[in-house]
Amino acid sequence: MGKEAKVIGIDIGGTNFRIGAVDSRGSISHFNKIPVRQVFCSEEPLRDLTDYLKEYIKKLSEESITIQAVSIGFPATLDRDRRCVMQAPNISFMENLPVVEVLAKELGISIFIERDVTMALFYDIKKFELPDAEIISGFYFGTGIGNAIFINGHPLTGKNGTAGELGHIPADGSIKVCGCGNIGCMESLAGGKYLAELVKTTYPETPIEDIFTVHGTEQPLIQFIDRMAASVATEINILNPDYNLIGGGVPSMKDFPKDLLLERIITHTRKPYPAEDLDIIFTGDRPEKCVIGAAYYAFSRL
Repeated sequence: MGKEAKVIGIDIGGTNFRIGAVDSRGSISHFNKIPVRQVFCSEEPLRDLTDYLKEYIKKLSEESITIQAVSIGFPATLDRDRRCVMQAPNISFMENLPVVEVLAKELGISIFIERDVTMALFYDIKKFELPDAEIISGFYFGTGIGNAIFINGHPLTGKNGTAGELGHIPADGSIKVCGCGNIGCMESLAGGKYLAELVKTTYPETPIEDIFTVHGTEQPLIQFIDRMAASVATEINILNPDYNLIGGGVPSMKDFPKDLLLERIITHTRKPYPAEDLDIIFTGDRPEKCVIGAAYYAFSRL
């Protein structure tokens, strides 16, 4: 029997490192989720990553699985050529390192890197079997605001590789310092980090997982939802996407008010169009999402 060829997909977050072997149909095996610091445990992060991958690939080879490529999603801005991580506040140890060059040399296979949010959108486009479209926008509300834009089937990168930083549109009147270094970015008011702060300061007796169940109709939460909607509507008004996908940990929370979010998106969107013809999909979430999406990205490039 011939060896089965797969791609290793990796999702590196600020807390967890996720990895799996994925075939072209999106079937995943050997999925593993471990603390990031269990992989990156020395002063040489690329050596740590190389050693981990060599051991992982060795185990796959013992099961007659060959690897075509490694594809990694980072919570970061990348250079335009998608070879180096530029700015990554949650994994700063990976900044300004020649990731692709080093891994390709050490492993002898193709290496691809992209933003984690782009990997998520690759997954969701496949999941919902979306047809080819001129513009597809993905909005992912987690710790911050992730945004990916596909133009005619290809992720938009921009002049410097930093297209889609929707979380960093300015919020009028805000003096909060953002992780990017600017003051008053929208994601500091409409992301999960702000939600956690709101729970701590305003609803300290309520566990964060119950925040929408208990307080979802109160003004602080309504304002939070409105800011999320304003972020989405900003991009819709500029790009008029064919499809708008909304996901991430925040919209997946228990009793999250999706109807209110939709109502506020329409309120902030230009009339009559695009407001009267919005195609909005709530994507849901799963632990392997960005790992499989990373593999889809690699298969699109191979």
